[in-house]
Amino acid sequence: MISGFATPDGTKKFAAQYGQVSDNYRIVQDLTLSNVGIGTYLGNPDSQTDLLVIDAVKKSILAGINVIDTAINYRAQKAERAVGIAISDLIRDGKIARNSIFVSTKNGYVTNDGDIKEDFWEYVQREYAKPGIVKPNDISSGYHCMTIPYLEDQLNRSLKNLGLECIDLIYLHNAMEGQIQDISKEQFMKNLRDVVSLYEKKRKEGKIRYYGMATWECFRVAKDNPQYLSIYDVLQIAKEIGGENHGFRFIQLPYNLYLDQALMIKNQHANGTDTSILAASKSSGIGVFTSVPLMQGKLLGPGVVPDFINLKPSLKCLQFIRSTPGVLAPLVGQKTSAHVEENLEIMKIPPLTQDEFDSVLKKLTS
Repeated sequence: MISGFATPDGTKKFAAQYGQVSDNYRIVQDLTLSNVGIGTYLGNPDSQTDLLVIDAVKKSILAGINVIDTAINYRAQKAERAVGIAISDLIRDGKIARNSIFVSTKNGYVTNDGDIKEDFWEYVQREYAKPGIVKPNDISSGYHCMTIPYLEDQLNRSLKNLGLECIDLIYLHNAMEGQIQDISKEQFMKNLRDVVSLYEKKRKEGKIRYYGMATWECFRVAKDNPQYLSIYDVLQIAKEIGGENHGFRFIQLPYNLYLDQALMIKNQHANGTDTSILAASKSSGIGVFTSVPLMQGKLLGPGVVPDFINLKPSLKCLQFIRSTPGVLAPLVGQKTSAHVEENLEIMKIPPLTQDEFDSVLKKLTS
Protein backbone atom coordinates (compact mmCIF):
# COMPACT_ATOMS: atom_id res chain seq x y z
CA MET A 1 0.00 0.00 0.00
CA ILE A 2 1.40 3.35 -1.06
CA SER A 3 1.23 6.05 1.62
CA GLY A 4 0.59 9.74 1.17
CA PHE A 5 -1.76 11.93 -0.84
CA ALA A 6 -1.69 14.91 -3.19
CA THR A 7 -0.02 17.92 -1.56
CA PRO A 8 0.49 21.56 -2.57
CA ASP A 9 4.24 21.08 -2.89
CA GLY A 10 4.04 17.75 -4.70
CA THR A 11 1.50 18.86 -7.29
CA LYS A 12 3.35 22.13 -7.88
CA LYS A 13 6.58 20.22 -8.55
CA PHE A 14 4.71 17.87 -10.90
CA ALA A 15 3.41 20.80 -12.97
CA ALA A 16 6.90 22.26 -13.15
CA GLN A 17 8.39 18.93 -14.24
CA TYR A 18 5.78 17.65 -16.70
CA GLY A 19 3.66 20.66 -17.57
CA GLN A 20 4.24 22.05 -21.05
CA VAL A 21 1.97 25.08 -20.63
CA SER A 22 1.63 26.74 -17.22
CA ASP A 23 -1.93 27.90 -17.95
CA ASN A 24 -3.01 24.25 -18.06
CA TYR A 25 -3.01 24.02 -14.26
CA ARG A 26 -5.39 25.43 -11.67
CA ILE A 27 -4.94 25.93 -7.94
CA VAL A 28 -7.71 24.12 -6.06
CA GLN A 29 -7.57 23.52 -2.29
CA ASP A 30 -3.95 24.72 -2.62
CA LEU A 31 -3.29 21.85 -5.06
CA THR A 32 -1.94 22.41 -8.58
CA LEU A 33 -4.20 20.27 -10.78
CA SER A 34 -4.17 19.79 -14.55
CA ASN A 35 -7.20 21.20 -16.38
CA VAL A 36 -7.67 17.87 -18.15
CA GLY A 37 -8.03 14.57 -16.31
CA ILE A 38 -8.06 10.95 -17.41
CA GLY A 39 -11.20 8.87 -16.93
CA THR A 40 -11.39 5.07 -16.90
CA TYR A 41 -15.07 4.24 -17.40
CA LEU A 42 -15.42 2.19 -20.58
CA GLY A 43 -13.96 -1.15 -21.59
CA ASN A 44 -14.39 -4.86 -21.05
CA PRO A 45 -13.33 -6.39 -17.72
CA ASP A 46 -10.45 -8.35 -19.27
CA SER A 47 -6.67 -8.40 -19.09
CA GLN A 48 -6.23 -6.93 -22.57
CA THR A 49 -8.16 -3.80 -21.56
CA ASP A 50 -6.16 -3.68 -18.33
CA LEU A 51 -2.96 -3.28 -20.33
CA LEU A 52 -4.48 -0.50 -22.44
CA VAL A 53 -5.68 1.39 -19.35
CA ILE A 54 -2.35 1.01 -17.56
CA ASP A 55 -0.50 2.35 -20.59
CA ALA A 56 -2.98 5.20 -21.09
CA VAL A 57 -2.74 6.31 -17.46
CA LYS A 58 1.06 6.26 -17.59
CA LYS A 59 1.23 8.23 -20.85
CA SER A 60 -1.31 10.74 -19.57
CA ILE A 61 0.58 11.37 -16.34
CA LEU A 62 3.91 11.75 -18.12
CA ALA A 63 2.25 14.23 -20.50
CA GLY A 64 1.36 16.48 -17.57
CA ILE A 65 -2.02 15.19 -16.40
CA ASN A 66 -2.14 14.61 -12.65
CA VAL A 67 -5.91 14.12 -12.23
CA ILE A 68 -6.91 10.43 -12.44
CA ASP A 69 -10.56 9.40 -12.07
CA THR A 70 -12.05 5.94 -11.64
CA ALA A 71 -14.81 4.07 -9.78
CA ILE A 72 -15.13 0.70 -8.11
CA ASN A 73 -17.85 -0.43 -10.52
CA TYR A 74 -15.92 0.59 -13.63
CA ARG A 75 -15.01 -2.63 -15.40
CA ALA A 76 -16.10 -4.55 -12.27
CA GLN A 77 -13.24 -3.26 -10.06
CA LYS A 78 -10.60 -3.82 -12.74
CA ALA A 79 -10.39 -0.11 -13.65
CA GLU A 80 -9.27 0.72 -10.10
CA ARG A 81 -6.73 -2.09 -10.19
CA ALA A 82 -5.31 -0.93 -13.52
CA VAL A 83 -4.96 2.63 -12.17
CA GLY A 84 -3.24 1.25 -9.08
CA ILE A 85 -0.73 -0.69 -11.17
CA ALA A 86 0.05 2.34 -13.34
CA ILE A 87 0.65 4.56 -10.31
CA SER A 88 2.73 1.94 -8.55
CA ASP A 89 4.91 1.40 -11.63
CA LEU A 90 5.55 5.13 -12.09
CA ILE A 91 6.44 5.58 -8.43
CA ARG A 92 8.71 2.52 -8.49
CA ASP A 93 10.49 3.87 -11.56
CA GLY A 94 11.01 7.25 -9.91
CA LYS A 95 8.84 9.08 -12.46
CA ILE A 96 6.39 10.52 -9.93
CA ALA A 97 5.79 10.75 -6.20
CA ARG A 98 2.47 9.90 -4.59
CA ASN A 99 2.03 13.50 -3.49
CA SER A 100 2.11 14.76 -7.08
CA ILE A 101 -1.10 13.11 -8.34
CA PHE A 102 -4.78 13.52 -7.45
CA VAL A 103 -6.72 10.25 -7.47
CA SER A 104 -10.51 10.07 -7.26
CA THR A 105 -12.88 7.11 -7.18
CA LYS A 106 -16.58 6.51 -6.62
CA ASN A 107 -18.72 4.18 -4.51
CA GLY A 108 -22.42 3.46 -4.39
CA TYR A 109 -23.29 1.18 -7.28
CA VAL A 110 -23.40 -2.53 -6.54
CA THR A 111 -20.59 -4.25 -8.38
CA ASN A 112 -19.14 -7.68 -8.83
CA ASP A 113 -15.48 -8.56 -9.43
CA GLY A 114 -14.19 -8.94 -12.96
CA ASP A 115 -11.39 -11.21 -11.74
CA ILE A 116 -13.85 -13.71 -10.27
CA LYS A 117 -15.82 -15.79 -12.77
CA GLU A 118 -19.13 -15.90 -10.94
CA ASP A 119 -22.71 -14.91 -11.60
CA PHE A 120 -23.35 -11.29 -10.56
CA TRP A 121 -26.00 -12.06 -7.96
CA GLU A 122 -24.12 -15.09 -6.65
CA TYR A 123 -21.19 -12.76 -6.01
CA VAL A 124 -23.41 -10.18 -4.33
CA GLN A 125 -24.96 -12.85 -2.15
CA ARG A 126 -21.62 -14.32 -1.10
CA GLU A 127 -19.63 -11.10 -0.69
CA TYR A 128 -22.25 -8.72 0.66
CA ALA A 129 -25.44 -10.43 1.79
CA LYS A 130 -24.10 -13.39 3.77
CA PRO A 131 -21.61 -11.29 5.81
CA GLY A 132 -24.41 -8.80 6.55
CA ILE A 133 -22.86 -5.92 4.61
CA VAL A 134 -26.14 -5.50 2.76
CA LYS A 135 -29.54 -6.41 4.14
CA PRO A 136 -32.91 -6.95 2.41
CA ASN A 137 -34.11 -3.78 0.64
CA ASP A 138 -30.69 -2.07 0.95
CA ILE A 139 -30.13 -2.30 -2.82
CA SER A 140 -32.34 -0.02 -4.89
CA SER A 141 -34.00 -0.93 -8.16
CA GLY A 142 -31.19 1.06 -9.77
CA TYR A 143 -28.56 -1.35 -8.39
CA HIS A 144 -27.47 1.30 -5.91
CA CYS A 145 -26.72 1.11 -2.20
CA MET A 146 -25.84 4.01 0.09
CA THR A 147 -25.96 2.33 3.49
CA ILE A 148 -23.01 2.96 5.77
CA PRO A 149 -21.84 -0.68 6.01
CA TYR A 150 -21.83 -1.02 2.23
CA LEU A 151 -20.05 2.27 1.51
CA GLU A 152 -17.45 1.54 4.18
CA ASP A 153 -16.85 -1.89 2.67
CA GLN A 154 -16.53 -0.39 -0.80
CA LEU A 155 -14.08 2.27 0.34
CA ASN A 156 -11.85 -0.39 1.86
CA ARG A 157 -12.02 -2.40 -1.37
CA SER A 158 -11.17 0.70 -3.41
CA LEU A 159 -8.13 1.39 -1.25
CA LYS A 160 -6.97 -2.20 -1.76
CA ASN A 161 -7.67 -2.13 -5.51
CA LEU A 162 -5.74 1.11 -5.94
CA GLY A 163 -2.96 0.06 -3.58
CA LEU A 164 -3.25 3.37 -1.73
CA GLU A 165 -3.47 4.16 1.97
CA CYS A 166 -5.41 7.34 1.20
CA ILE A 167 -7.65 8.40 -1.70
CA ASP A 168 -7.64 12.10 -2.54
CA LEU A 169 -11.33 12.26 -3.43
CA ILE A 170 -14.21 9.83 -2.91
CA TYR A 171 -17.51 10.49 -4.65
CA LEU A 172 -20.91 9.20 -3.68
CA HIS A 173 -21.82 7.86 -7.10
CA ASN A 174 -25.12 8.87 -8.78
CA ALA A 175 -26.92 8.64 -5.45
CA MET A 176 -29.99 10.72 -6.22
CA GLU A 177 -30.31 9.10 -9.63
CA GLY A 178 -29.92 5.61 -8.18
CA GLN A 179 -32.16 6.04 -5.13
CA ILE A 180 -34.99 8.51 -5.66
CA GLN A 181 -37.26 6.11 -7.54
CA ASP A 182 -37.49 3.99 -4.37
CA ILE A 183 -37.40 6.47 -1.48
CA SER A 184 -38.72 9.93 -0.65
CA LYS A 185 -36.63 13.08 -1.00
CA GLU A 186 -36.84 13.51 2.77
CA GLN A 187 -35.44 10.02 3.35
CA PHE A 188 -32.73 10.60 0.77
CA MET A 189 -31.54 13.76 2.54
CA LYS A 190 -31.50 11.89 5.86
CA ASN A 191 -29.43 9.12 4.28
CA LEU A 192 -27.11 11.72 2.74
CA ARG A 193 -26.42 13.13 6.20
CA ASP A 194 -25.33 9.68 7.33
CA VAL A 195 -23.00 9.38 4.34
CA VAL A 196 -21.45 12.79 5.01
CA SER A 197 -20.87 11.72 8.61
CA LEU A 198 -19.14 8.57 7.36
CA TYR A 199 -16.91 10.51 4.99
CA GLU A 200 -15.94 13.02 7.67
CA LYS A 201 -15.00 10.08 9.89
CA LYS A 202 -12.88 8.57 7.12
CA ARG A 203 -11.11 11.90 6.65
CA LYS A 204 -10.11 11.83 10.31
CA GLU A 205 -8.88 8.25 9.87
CA GLY A 206 -6.69 9.37 6.96
CA LYS A 207 -8.39 7.16 4.37
CA ILE A 208 -9.73 10.03 2.24
CA ARG A 209 -8.84 13.69 1.88
CA TYR A 210 -12.02 15.05 0.29
CA TYR A 211 -15.44 13.81 -0.72
CA GLY A 212 -18.10 14.85 -3.18
CA MET A 213 -20.95 13.69 -5.40
CA ALA A 214 -20.52 12.29 -8.90
CA THR A 215 -23.85 12.87 -10.61
CA TRP A 216 -25.71 12.59 -13.88
CA GLU A 217 -29.01 14.47 -13.52
CA CYS A 218 -29.49 16.01 -10.09
CA PHE A 219 -27.43 19.22 -10.35
CA ARG A 220 -28.43 20.13 -13.90
CA VAL A 221 -32.19 19.50 -14.11
CA ALA A 222 -35.04 21.92 -13.40
CA LYS A 223 -36.12 22.47 -9.81
CA ASP A 224 -39.43 20.67 -10.32
CA ASN A 225 -37.69 17.50 -11.49
CA PRO A 226 -37.88 14.70 -8.87
CA GLN A 227 -34.13 14.15 -9.25
CA TYR A 228 -33.24 17.80 -8.57
CA LEU A 229 -30.76 18.55 -5.80
CA SER A 230 -29.61 21.92 -4.46
CA ILE A 231 -25.85 22.26 -4.03
CA TYR A 232 -26.58 24.70 -1.22
CA ASP A 233 -28.55 22.06 0.72
CA VAL A 234 -25.69 19.57 0.41
CA LEU A 235 -23.20 22.20 1.52
CA GLN A 236 -25.31 23.00 4.57
CA ILE A 237 -25.22 19.34 5.61
CA ALA A 238 -21.45 19.23 5.16
CA LYS A 239 -20.98 22.40 7.23
CA GLU A 240 -23.28 21.17 10.00
CA ILE A 241 -21.41 17.88 10.30
CA GLY A 242 -17.86 18.81 9.36
CA GLY A 243 -17.72 22.51 10.25
CA GLU A 244 -16.16 25.15 8.02
CA ASN A 245 -13.27 22.80 7.26
CA HIS A 246 -15.56 20.08 5.94
CA GLY A 247 -14.38 17.84 3.11
CA PHE A 248 -17.22 18.33 0.61
CA ARG A 249 -15.19 20.21 -1.99
CA PHE A 250 -15.90 18.64 -5.40
CA ILE A 251 -18.70 17.44 -7.63
CA GLN A 252 -18.75 15.71 -11.00
CA LEU A 253 -21.39 16.07 -13.69
CA PRO A 254 -21.86 15.67 -17.47
CA TYR A 255 -20.96 18.67 -19.57
CA ASN A 256 -20.00 19.02 -23.21
CA LEU A 257 -21.01 20.83 -26.39
CA TYR A 258 -24.30 18.92 -26.41
CA LEU A 259 -25.04 18.51 -22.69
CA ASP A 260 -24.68 22.18 -21.79
CA GLN A 261 -27.22 22.43 -18.93
CA ALA A 262 -24.52 22.94 -16.27
CA LEU A 263 -23.68 26.24 -17.94
CA MET A 264 -26.96 27.34 -19.47
CA ILE A 265 -29.70 26.44 -16.96
CA LYS A 266 -30.10 28.68 -13.90
CA ASN A 267 -31.44 26.07 -11.49
CA GLN A 268 -29.37 26.80 -8.38
CA HIS A 269 -29.74 29.62 -5.85
CA ALA A 270 -26.61 31.45 -4.72
CA ASN A 271 -25.94 34.95 -3.40
CA GLY A 272 -29.63 35.85 -3.61
CA THR A 273 -30.14 34.94 -7.24
CA ASP A 274 -30.77 31.96 -9.49
CA THR A 275 -27.66 30.80 -11.31
CA SER A 276 -26.11 27.79 -13.01
CA ILE A 277 -24.56 24.89 -11.11
CA LEU A 278 -21.14 25.92 -12.45
CA ALA A 279 -21.51 29.47 -11.15
CA ALA A 280 -23.05 28.34 -7.85
CA SER A 281 -20.26 25.85 -7.29
CA LYS A 282 -17.57 28.38 -8.09
CA SER A 283 -19.00 30.94 -5.68
CA SER A 284 -19.20 28.25 -2.97
CA GLY A 285 -15.66 26.99 -3.40
CA ILE A 286 -16.75 23.70 -4.96
CA GLY A 287 -14.58 22.32 -7.74
CA VAL A 288 -16.35 20.80 -10.74
CA PHE A 289 -14.95 17.94 -12.78
CA THR A 290 -16.93 17.04 -15.88
CA SER A 291 -17.68 13.70 -17.50
CA VAL A 292 -18.46 12.53 -21.08
CA PRO A 293 -16.53 15.31 -22.86
CA LEU A 294 -16.75 13.45 -26.17
CA MET A 295 -20.17 11.84 -25.54
CA GLN A 296 -18.42 8.47 -25.78
CA GLY A 297 -17.29 9.33 -29.30
CA LYS A 298 -20.64 10.61 -30.55
CA LEU A 299 -19.26 14.15 -30.93
CA LEU A 300 -16.38 13.05 -33.14
CA GLY A 301 -18.30 12.32 -36.33
CA PRO A 302 -17.87 14.54 -39.42
CA GLY A 303 -19.67 17.87 -39.01
CA VAL A 304 -20.99 17.12 -35.50
CA VAL A 305 -18.82 19.64 -33.67
CA PRO A 306 -19.27 23.23 -34.88
CA ASP A 307 -16.26 24.78 -36.59
CA PHE A 308 -15.54 27.40 -33.92
CA ILE A 309 -11.80 26.86 -33.61
CA ASN A 310 -9.07 25.32 -35.77
CA LEU A 311 -8.53 22.06 -33.86
CA LYS A 312 -9.34 18.38 -34.32
CA PRO A 313 -12.88 17.50 -33.16
CA SER A 314 -11.72 15.83 -29.93
CA LEU A 315 -9.50 18.78 -29.05
CA LYS A 316 -12.29 21.25 -29.85
CA CYS A 317 -14.50 19.46 -27.34
CA LEU A 318 -11.83 19.44 -24.62
CA GLN A 319 -10.84 23.04 -25.30
CA PHE A 320 -14.42 24.29 -24.99
CA ILE A 321 -15.06 22.40 -21.74
CA ARG A 322 -11.84 23.20 -19.91
CA SER A 323 -12.16 26.87 -20.90
CA THR A 324 -15.68 27.15 -19.44
CA PRO A 325 -15.71 29.27 -16.27
CA GLY A 326 -16.29 27.05 -13.25
CA VAL A 327 -14.93 23.84 -14.80
CA LEU A 328 -11.77 22.41 -13.26
CA ALA A 329 -11.17 19.67 -15.81
CA PRO A 330 -12.98 17.40 -18.26
CA LEU A 331 -12.27 13.73 -17.56
CA VAL A 332 -11.52 12.06 -20.87
CA GLY A 333 -11.66 8.30 -21.22
CA GLN A 334 -8.85 7.10 -23.45
CA LYS A 335 -7.25 3.71 -24.00
CA THR A 336 -5.95 3.08 -27.51
CA SER A 337 -2.56 4.61 -28.29
CA ALA A 338 -3.96 6.68 -31.18
CA HIS A 339 -6.70 8.23 -29.05
CA VAL A 340 -4.36 8.87 -26.13
CA GLU A 341 -1.78 10.58 -28.32
CA GLU A 342 -4.42 12.73 -30.05
CA ASN A 343 -6.13 13.80 -26.82
CA LEU A 344 -2.84 14.59 -25.11
CA GLU A 345 -2.14 17.25 -27.74
CA ILE A 346 -4.46 19.48 -25.69
CA MET A 347 -1.74 19.77 -23.04
CA LYS A 348 0.50 21.51 -25.57
CA ILE A 349 -1.78 24.55 -25.92
CA PRO A 350 -3.36 26.90 -23.35
CA PRO A 351 -7.10 27.08 -22.71
CA LEU A 352 -9.15 29.90 -24.20
CA THR A 353 -9.08 33.23 -22.44
CA GLN A 354 -12.32 34.54 -20.97
CA ASP A 355 -12.83 36.86 -23.95
CA GLU A 356 -12.12 34.05 -26.41
CA PHE A 357 -14.54 31.74 -24.63
CA ASP A 358 -17.26 34.40 -24.56
CA SER A 359 -16.78 34.92 -28.29
CA VAL A 360 -17.02 31.17 -28.96
CA LEU A 361 -20.12 30.82 -26.77
CA LYS A 362 -21.79 33.72 -28.55
CA LYS A 363 -21.03 32.09 -31.91
CA LEU A 364 -22.39 28.72 -30.74
CA THR A 365 -25.59 30.13 -29.27
CA SER A 366 -26.45 32.70 -31.95
